[in-house]
Amino acid sequence: MPVAPAPVEVDRPVGDTELSEDSPWVVIVWNDPINLMSYVTHVLQKLFGYSRDKAEMLMLDVHQKGKAVVSNGGREKCELDVFRLHEHGLWATMQHDK
Repeated sequence: MPVAPAPVEVDRPVGDTELSEDSPWVVIVWNDPINLMSYVTHVLQKLFGYSRDKAEMLMLDVHQKGKAVVSNGGREKCELDVFRLHEHGLWATMQHDK
């Protein structure tokens, strides 16, 4: 005769259990000693569809300030953007928008 499994206790969350909408995220490209400025401009145009002027402005922020926010949105979108930037050899991270 088969034995029934013992009941399992499940911990219920304590406190506020409402889920909030995905808070905004930003994608940051960081300066590196490897990639040429023209290449960074090219990648930003290719991946995000930025005009040459917009891509150059962001590239100059990366070069002069050390970083630039190049994309924003929900977590999954930003994770994909970071992945695509990594595929093109750029150093990129994401963080919650402040």
